[in-house]
Amino acid sequence: MAIEYRRILLKLSGEALAGDQGYGIDPQVITGIASEIKEVVELGVQVALVIGGGNIFRGLAASSKGMDRASADYMGMLATCMNSLAMQDALEKQGVDTRVQSAIEMQQIAEPYIRRRAVRHLEKGRVVIFSAGTGNPYFTTDTAASLRAMEINAEVILKATKVDGVYTADPMKDSDAVKLPTLTYLEVLQKGLQVMDATATSLCMDNNLPMVIFDLTQRGNIRKVVQGDQIGTIVKGGDTE
Repeated sequence: MAIEYRRILLKLSGEALAGDQGYGIDPQVITGIASEIKEVVELGVQVALVIGGGNIFRGLAASSKGMDRASADYMGMLATCMNSLAMQDALEKQGVDTRVQSAIEMQQIAEPYIRRRAVRHLEKGRVVIFSAGTGNPYFTTDTAASLRAMEINAEVILKATKVDGVYTADPMKDSDAVKLPTLTYLEVLQKGLQVMDATATSLCMDNNLPMVIFDLTQRGNIRKVVQGDQIGTIVKGGDTE
């Protein structure tokens, strides 16, 4: 069985953990995601995770209502830590070794983020969950995912969403929307496509790191991506083939 990617960074939104309830963490949903990650780990793939915090607290939304942006962003980073601990618990219940590393030091619950240690954990087959974003306000967890992927030499970022790729328009609202199987970073930036935010996309472009946008709600999709199946949308440099 061919494996296309040996070391991946999986980016999950906080909302992905909330399921249909829209807020908080749905135990059934997080258990399902954990079992899919376990399948991929058992193939010998090294997996790192970055999880957003939107199911608990959104810094940008709070700052638009008058809260100080930096304070709001730090609260959002703490929300990602709660999600990371929940994911760690779900993975370990299924026998997967994990480590949570936090960009904000909190020794009782997580290791500090140390790049070499993270790489060592991956080499030993542990899933590493990067929490607290980059540790800086004004940067999203998308940007944290791009940065950490670069630092650990991941071969690809897998961006999990609720749709099976990038479309010319919102497929829920526009029946004429067409799926785009491949895109360049420049196309994403120029067309303002909601793939990753502009900072994250620029980081990937500068370092030629491919991104695959795929549907997390379809079981088995993470495995399909690492095995090189053409699902979702791949964003990479140069001309699209």
